[in-house]
Amino acid sequence: MPSNQTTDTKFILLPFPSSLHIHYVLVFIFLLMYLLTLTGNLLIMAVIKMDSHLHTPMYFFLVNLSIFDIFYSSVMAPKLIQILLAKDNTISFSGCLIQIGLIYFIGSSEAFILSAMAYDRYSAICNPLGYLMVMSKRFCVFLACGSYILGVINSLLNTLPLLRLHFCGSHLIHHYSCELPVLLPLSCTDLFLNKMILFMTMFLIGFGCFLPILFSYARIISAILKINSASGRSKAFSTCSSHVMVVILFFVTGVGLYISPATGSILEQVISLQYSMVTPLLNPIIYSLKNVEVKIAIRKMWEKRIILSSTY
Repeated sequence: MPSNQTTDTKFILLPFPSSLHIHYVLVFIFLLMYLLTLTGNLLIMAVIKMDSHLHTPMYFFLVNLSIFDIFYSSVMAPKLIQILLAKDNTISFSGCLIQIGLIYFIGSSEAFILSAMAYDRYSAICNPLGYLMVMSKRFCVFLACGSYILGVINSLLNTLPLLRLHFCGSHLIHHYSCELPVLLPLSCTDLFLNKMILFMTMFLIGFGCFLPILFSYARIISAILKINSASGRSKAFSTCSSHVMVVILFFVTGVGLYISPATGSILEQVISLQYSMVTPLLNPIIYSLKNVEVKIAIRKMWEKRIILSSTY
Protein backbone atom coordinates (compact mmCIF):
# COMPACT_ATOMS: atom_id res chain seq x y z
CA MET A 1 0.00 0.00 0.00
CA PRO A 2 2.70 2.57 0.87
CA SER A 3 4.53 1.55 -2.30
CA ASN A 4 1.52 2.45 -4.42
CA GLN A 5 1.21 5.78 -2.63
CA THR A 6 4.85 6.56 -3.37
CA THR A 7 4.46 5.60 -7.04
CA ASP A 8 1.41 7.85 -7.41
CA THR A 9 3.07 10.80 -5.65
CA LYS A 10 3.30 14.02 -7.62
CA PHE A 11 5.81 16.75 -6.89
CA ILE A 12 5.61 20.47 -7.71
CA LEU A 13 8.73 22.07 -9.16
CA LEU A 14 9.17 25.72 -8.17
CA PRO A 15 12.13 27.22 -10.04
CA PHE A 16 13.20 30.88 -10.04
CA PRO A 17 11.02 33.94 -9.29
CA SER A 18 7.31 33.83 -10.14
CA SER A 19 7.19 36.97 -12.32
CA LEU A 20 5.76 36.23 -15.78
CA HIS A 21 8.05 38.77 -17.44
CA ILE A 22 11.09 37.06 -15.96
CA HIS A 23 9.74 33.69 -17.08
CA TYR A 24 9.44 34.83 -20.69
CA VAL A 25 13.02 36.13 -20.64
CA LEU A 26 14.26 32.87 -19.11
CA VAL A 27 12.37 30.81 -21.70
CA PHE A 28 14.11 32.72 -24.48
CA ILE A 29 17.55 32.32 -22.86
CA PHE A 30 17.18 28.60 -22.11
CA LEU A 31 15.66 27.81 -25.49
CA LEU A 32 18.51 29.65 -27.24
CA MET A 33 21.09 27.82 -25.10
CA TYR A 34 19.45 24.47 -25.84
CA LEU A 35 19.34 25.07 -29.60
CA LEU A 36 22.95 26.26 -29.64
CA THR A 37 23.98 23.19 -27.64
CA LEU A 38 22.24 20.86 -30.10
CA THR A 39 23.64 22.72 -33.11
CA GLY A 40 27.22 22.85 -31.81
CA ASN A 41 27.41 19.23 -30.73
CA LEU A 42 25.64 17.85 -33.82
CA LEU A 43 27.97 19.91 -36.01
CA ILE A 44 31.03 18.47 -34.28
CA MET A 45 29.69 14.93 -34.65
CA ALA A 46 28.93 15.47 -38.37
CA VAL A 47 32.34 17.02 -39.09
CA ILE A 48 34.23 14.22 -37.34
CA LYS A 49 32.13 11.59 -39.11
CA MET A 50 32.71 13.10 -42.58
CA ASP A 51 36.42 13.95 -42.33
CA SER A 52 38.67 10.88 -42.26
CA HIS A 53 41.57 12.98 -40.91
CA LEU A 54 39.62 13.34 -37.65
CA HIS A 55 39.19 9.60 -37.12
CA THR A 56 41.64 9.59 -34.22
CA PRO A 57 41.26 8.66 -30.50
CA MET A 58 40.84 12.30 -29.42
CA TYR A 59 37.93 12.94 -31.77
CA PHE A 60 36.42 9.53 -30.99
CA PHE A 61 36.10 10.65 -27.36
CA LEU A 62 34.83 14.06 -28.49
CA VAL A 63 31.96 12.36 -30.32
CA ASN A 64 31.03 10.51 -27.13
CA LEU A 65 31.29 13.75 -25.15
CA SER A 66 28.94 15.45 -27.63
CA ILE A 67 26.45 12.60 -27.30
CA PHE A 68 26.41 12.99 -23.51
CA ASP A 69 26.11 16.79 -23.78
CA ILE A 70 23.09 16.48 -26.10
CA PHE A 71 21.39 13.99 -23.78
CA TYR A 72 22.24 16.00 -20.65
CA SER A 73 20.77 19.25 -21.96
CA SER A 74 17.77 17.34 -23.38
CA VAL A 75 16.99 15.90 -19.96
CA MET A 76 17.04 19.37 -18.38
CA ALA A 77 16.05 22.07 -20.88
CA PRO A 78 12.67 20.84 -22.30
CA LYS A 79 11.15 20.25 -18.85
CA LEU A 80 12.44 23.59 -17.58
CA ILE A 81 11.01 25.43 -20.60
CA GLN A 82 7.71 23.58 -20.17
CA ILE A 83 7.51 24.66 -16.53
CA LEU A 84 8.22 28.32 -17.34
CA LEU A 85 6.04 28.50 -20.45
CA ALA A 86 3.06 26.22 -19.88
CA LYS A 87 2.93 26.53 -16.10
CA ASP A 88 2.88 22.72 -15.89
CA ASN A 89 5.22 22.38 -12.96
CA THR A 90 4.18 18.94 -11.71
CA ILE A 91 6.21 15.77 -12.04
CA SER A 92 5.28 12.26 -10.93
CA PHE A 93 7.49 10.10 -8.75
CA SER A 94 8.10 7.84 -11.75
CA GLY A 95 9.09 10.84 -13.87
CA CYS A 96 11.32 12.05 -11.05
CA LEU A 97 12.97 8.64 -10.81
CA ILE A 98 13.64 8.54 -14.56
CA GLN A 99 15.08 12.06 -14.56
CA ILE A 100 17.37 11.30 -11.61
CA GLY A 101 18.51 8.05 -13.24
CA LEU A 102 19.34 9.79 -16.51
CA ILE A 103 21.16 12.64 -14.76
CA TYR A 104 23.32 10.16 -12.85
CA PHE A 105 23.99 8.02 -15.91
CA ILE A 106 24.93 10.92 -18.18
CA GLY A 107 26.84 12.93 -15.55
CA SER A 108 29.00 10.05 -14.33
CA SER A 109 29.58 8.68 -17.85
CA GLU A 110 30.71 12.13 -18.97
CA ALA A 111 33.11 12.30 -16.02
CA PHE A 112 34.72 9.03 -17.14
CA ILE A 113 34.91 10.24 -20.76
CA LEU A 114 36.66 13.43 -19.60
CA SER A 115 39.16 11.23 -17.77
CA ALA A 116 39.73 9.18 -20.92
CA MET A 117 40.25 12.37 -22.92
CA ALA A 118 42.80 13.65 -20.39
CA TYR A 119 44.67 10.34 -20.56
CA ASP A 120 44.59 10.49 -24.36
CA ARG A 121 46.16 13.96 -24.36
CA TYR A 122 48.72 12.86 -21.77
CA SER A 123 49.72 9.89 -23.95
CA ALA A 124 49.91 12.04 -27.10
CA ILE A 125 52.08 14.76 -25.56
CA CYS A 126 54.15 12.87 -23.00
CA ASN A 127 54.58 9.60 -24.88
CA PRO A 128 54.25 10.49 -28.59
CA LEU A 129 56.30 7.54 -29.87
CA GLY A 130 54.11 4.96 -28.16
CA TYR A 131 50.85 6.89 -28.54
CA LEU A 132 49.29 4.87 -31.37
CA MET A 133 50.23 1.62 -29.69
CA VAL A 134 48.73 2.64 -26.33
CA MET A 135 45.61 4.38 -27.66
CA SER A 136 44.62 1.59 -30.04
CA LYS A 137 41.12 1.41 -31.46
CA ARG A 138 40.27 -1.53 -29.20
CA PHE A 139 41.49 0.30 -26.09
CA CYS A 140 39.51 3.44 -26.99
CA VAL A 141 36.33 1.40 -27.47
CA PHE A 142 37.05 -0.32 -24.14
CA LEU A 143 37.35 3.05 -22.36
CA ALA A 144 34.15 4.37 -23.97
CA CYS A 145 32.15 1.22 -23.20
CA GLY A 146 33.54 1.25 -19.67
CA SER A 147 32.29 4.82 -19.24
CA TYR A 148 28.77 3.82 -20.31
CA ILE A 149 28.73 0.71 -18.10
CA LEU A 150 30.03 2.53 -15.01
CA GLY A 151 27.47 5.27 -15.66
CA VAL A 152 24.65 2.70 -15.68
CA ILE A 153 25.94 1.10 -12.47
CA ASN A 154 26.17 4.46 -10.70
CA SER A 155 22.68 5.38 -11.87
CA LEU A 156 21.17 2.12 -10.59
CA LEU A 157 23.02 2.37 -7.26
CA ASN A 158 21.47 5.78 -6.57
CA THR A 159 17.98 5.37 -8.08
CA LEU A 160 16.92 1.89 -6.98
CA PRO A 161 17.12 2.75 -3.24
CA LEU A 162 14.64 5.57 -3.92
CA LEU A 163 11.90 2.95 -4.37
CA ARG A 164 11.95 2.31 -0.61
CA LEU A 165 11.18 5.95 0.24
CA HIS A 166 7.80 7.29 1.31
CA PHE A 167 6.81 10.97 0.99
CA CYS A 168 4.34 12.09 3.64
CA GLY A 169 5.18 15.78 3.96
CA SER A 170 5.60 18.67 1.55
CA HIS A 171 5.81 17.84 -2.15
CA LEU A 172 7.28 21.20 -3.14
CA ILE A 173 10.69 21.03 -4.84
CA HIS A 174 12.40 24.42 -4.99
CA HIS A 175 14.34 23.56 -8.09
CA TYR A 176 13.87 23.38 -11.87
CA SER A 177 14.49 19.62 -12.02
CA CYS A 178 14.04 16.53 -9.90
CA GLU A 179 17.54 15.93 -8.55
CA LEU A 180 18.52 13.69 -5.67
CA PRO A 181 19.73 16.34 -3.17
CA VAL A 182 16.42 18.24 -3.37
CA LEU A 183 14.23 15.12 -3.35
CA LEU A 184 15.68 13.31 -0.33
CA PRO A 185 14.72 15.97 2.28
CA LEU A 186 11.04 15.53 1.31
CA SER A 187 11.00 11.90 2.42
CA CYS A 188 9.86 10.75 5.87
CA THR A 189 11.86 7.51 5.54
CA ASP A 190 15.25 6.98 7.18
CA LEU A 191 17.75 8.30 4.61
CA PHE A 192 20.99 6.84 5.98
CA LEU A 193 21.34 4.26 3.18
CA ASN A 194 20.53 6.75 0.40
CA LYS A 195 22.88 9.41 1.75
CA MET A 196 25.70 6.92 2.30
CA ILE A 197 25.40 5.62 -1.29
CA LEU A 198 25.20 9.18 -2.64
CA PHE A 199 28.28 10.31 -0.74
CA MET A 200 30.34 7.22 -1.56
CA THR A 201 29.55 7.25 -5.29
CA MET A 202 30.14 10.99 -5.62
CA PHE A 203 33.42 10.68 -3.69
CA LEU A 204 34.65 7.73 -5.76
CA ILE A 205 33.63 9.23 -9.12
CA GLY A 206 34.62 12.78 -8.20
CA PHE A 207 38.11 12.01 -6.93
CA GLY A 208 38.53 8.84 -9.01
CA CYS A 209 38.15 10.92 -12.18
CA PHE A 210 39.24 14.37 -11.07
CA LEU A 211 42.62 13.43 -9.58
CA PRO A 212 43.78 11.42 -12.64
CA ILE A 213 42.70 14.34 -14.84
CA LEU A 214 44.71 16.80 -12.74
CA PHE A 215 47.70 14.43 -12.79
CA SER A 216 47.47 14.10 -16.59
CA TYR A 217 47.27 17.84 -17.17
CA ALA A 218 50.08 18.50 -14.67
CA ARG A 219 52.33 16.18 -16.70
CA ILE A 220 51.11 17.83 -19.91
CA ILE A 221 51.93 21.31 -18.59
CA SER A 222 55.36 20.06 -17.50
CA ALA A 223 55.96 18.78 -21.04
CA ILE A 224 54.71 22.05 -22.55
CA LEU A 225 57.23 24.05 -20.48
CA LYS A 226 60.00 22.13 -22.23
CA ILE A 227 58.86 23.32 -25.67
CA ASN A 228 61.46 25.72 -27.13
CA SER A 229 59.05 27.68 -29.30
CA ALA A 230 57.26 30.49 -27.45
CA SER A 231 54.33 30.39 -29.88
CA GLY A 232 54.08 26.61 -29.44
CA ARG A 233 54.00 26.96 -25.66
CA SER A 234 51.37 29.71 -25.88
CA LYS A 235 49.12 27.68 -28.17
CA ALA A 236 49.43 24.54 -26.04
CA PHE A 237 48.77 26.46 -22.81
CA SER A 238 45.71 28.13 -24.33
CA THR A 239 44.16 24.79 -25.28
CA CYS A 240 45.18 23.07 -22.06
CA SER A 241 43.92 25.86 -19.79
CA SER A 242 40.52 25.82 -21.54
CA HIS A 243 40.21 22.07 -20.97
CA VAL A 244 41.22 22.37 -17.32
CA MET A 245 38.76 25.20 -16.73
CA VAL A 246 35.82 23.21 -18.12
CA VAL A 247 36.80 20.11 -16.14
CA ILE A 248 37.17 22.02 -12.87
CA LEU A 249 33.82 23.77 -13.31
CA PHE A 250 32.09 20.49 -14.15
CA PHE A 251 33.51 18.55 -11.21
CA VAL A 252 33.57 21.26 -8.53
CA THR A 253 30.01 22.48 -9.15
CA GLY A 254 28.55 19.02 -9.80
CA VAL A 255 30.18 17.10 -6.94
CA GLY A 256 30.02 20.08 -4.58
CA LEU A 257 26.29 20.56 -5.11
CA TYR A 258 25.49 16.87 -4.64
CA ILE A 259 27.39 16.36 -1.38
CA SER A 260 26.23 19.62 0.26
CA PRO A 261 22.81 20.06 1.91
CA ALA A 262 20.13 21.29 -0.51
CA THR A 263 18.73 24.76 0.22
CA GLY A 264 16.59 25.41 -2.87
CA SER A 265 18.14 28.87 -3.23
CA ILE A 266 18.47 30.76 -6.51
CA LEU A 267 22.27 30.49 -6.23
CA GLU A 268 22.01 26.71 -5.96
CA GLN A 269 19.87 26.56 -9.10
CA VAL A 270 22.27 28.83 -11.00
CA ILE A 271 25.19 26.57 -10.02
CA SER A 272 23.18 23.56 -11.17
CA LEU A 273 22.54 25.26 -14.51
CA GLN A 274 26.28 25.63 -14.96
CA TYR A 275 27.00 21.90 -15.21
CA SER A 276 23.67 20.87 -16.75
CA MET A 277 23.29 23.48 -19.50
CA VAL A 278 26.30 25.82 -19.68
CA THR A 279 28.97 23.09 -19.81
CA PRO A 280 27.24 21.16 -22.66
CA LEU A 281 27.08 24.46 -24.55
CA LEU A 282 30.76 25.31 -23.99
CA ASN A 283 32.26 21.84 -24.58
CA PRO A 284 32.01 21.84 -28.39
CA ILE A 285 33.48 25.35 -28.50
CA ILE A 286 36.40 24.69 -26.18
CA TYR A 287 37.25 21.13 -27.18
CA SER A 288 36.50 21.32 -30.89
CA LEU A 289 35.67 24.65 -32.50
CA LYS A 290 38.88 26.23 -31.15
CA ASN A 291 40.83 23.40 -32.76
CA VAL A 292 42.57 24.25 -36.06
CA GLU A 293 41.92 20.78 -37.50
CA VAL A 294 38.20 21.07 -36.81
CA LYS A 295 38.06 24.56 -38.32
CA ILE A 296 39.72 23.27 -41.50
CA ALA A 297 37.30 20.31 -41.64
CA ILE A 298 34.29 22.62 -41.21
CA ARG A 299 35.56 24.92 -43.96
CA LYS A 300 36.07 21.95 -46.30
CA MET A 301 32.59 20.65 -45.54
CA TRP A 302 31.08 24.08 -46.15
CA GLU A 303 32.97 24.55 -49.44
CA LYS A 304 31.95 21.08 -50.58
CA ARG A 305 28.33 21.89 -49.80
CA ILE A 306 28.51 25.14 -51.79
CA ILE A 307 30.05 23.32 -54.76
CA LEU A 308 27.39 20.59 -54.68
CA SER A 309 24.56 23.11 -54.40
CA SER A 310 25.93 25.13 -57.32
CA THR A 311 25.91 22.07 -59.60
CA TYR A 312 22.14 21.63 -59.25
